[in-house]
Amino acid sequence: MQSAATMPKTDHAKAWPKILSAYAKPHRGRSAFELTVTLLPFCGLWALSWAAVHYGWWIGLALTIPAAGFLLRLFMIQHDCGHRSFFAHRHGDDWTGRAIGVLTLTPYDYWRRAHAEHHASAGNLDRRGVGDITTLTIAEYRALSWWGRFGYRLYRNPLIMFGVGPIWLFLLKQRLPVGMMRVGAEPWVSTMATNAAIAVIAGGLIWLIGPWSFLAVHIPIVILAGAAGIWLFYVQHQFEDTHWDHDADWKFQDAALHGSSYYHLPGVLRWLTGNIGVHHVHHLSSRVPYYRLPEVLRDHPELRQIGRITPLHSLQCVKLVLWCETRRKLVSFREARSFA
Repeated sequence: MQSAATMPKTDHAKAWPKILSAYAKPHRGRSAFELTVTLLPFCGLWALSWAAVHYGWWIGLALTIPAAGFLLRLFMIQHDCGHRSFFAHRHGDDWTGRAIGVLTLTPYDYWRRAHAEHHASAGNLDRRGVGDITTLTIAEYRALSWWGRFGYRLYRNPLIMFGVGPIWLFLLKQRLPVGMMRVGAEPWVSTMATNAAIAVIAGGLIWLIGPWSFLAVHIPIVILAGAAGIWLFYVQHQFEDTHWDHDADWKFQDAALHGSSYYHLPGVLRWLTGNIGVHHVHHLSSRVPYYRLPEVLRDHPELRQIGRITPLHSLQCVKLVLWCETRRKLVSFREARSFA
């Protein structure tokens, strides 16, 4: 593999997919290891949370926090499977993703299709709506009725987005192929098969440990992991200097490189989140396995400065809710009022 010194130096976004193709080959032994060191701790922490509930609900709740971290990491593995980048073997990736989807409450084939549309249209103002955080331009927001503005403000409220959002998405919305009910059988088969598998496993655990113990453990884990997942997805595209264009000017490479952030997290969080913070590289080449993304940053340090946000800076992203087409950046409701 070429070193950073010998790699072509370019600011042209079109060159990056070719450069990154050198990293788009997973090591299947490493992939199996990553799956093992994620799944086994999750199962162990789930069991410990259940045991702890009998000594006090708060003790069990405390243990659900690390369990949620491992469930989030399982989702990141499912995510790589959806891109066929985990094992780089269609059946291996698909069936691993489907099995994990039962734990994450996310129908794999339905989600994979929606997520592919997100990758194909991220940053395109004329193709918003699938797999995205709903984002309006200032002009679109001003054209809404009072009720429409209220609904958009409610949707973008952090308590709704990160509190109610995980409950709605993972417990309710994903029980039906919402948005794909008329595109064929696959989304229905994926969703209904996942629902059936969830019902069998949940029913077995409820029979074994009782409904209260099951709900007291699994629901907090799912909600905490879901909230973290939504937060990650949010800050990966909803930052001030993100990149949006109308269809005539939209270019995949520019949207990927400049419309996705590099969320620079501490080491432990990078591991738990499967390096998903290196999101600009992921969008440039989704076939790069998550555990090889650090190699890309090591060999190409110039990528570390593009779209970089820190955890502290990311907190400021919550207020950015409208796209200003004249200044080409996301702004807050208060800032939008000052623009003509």
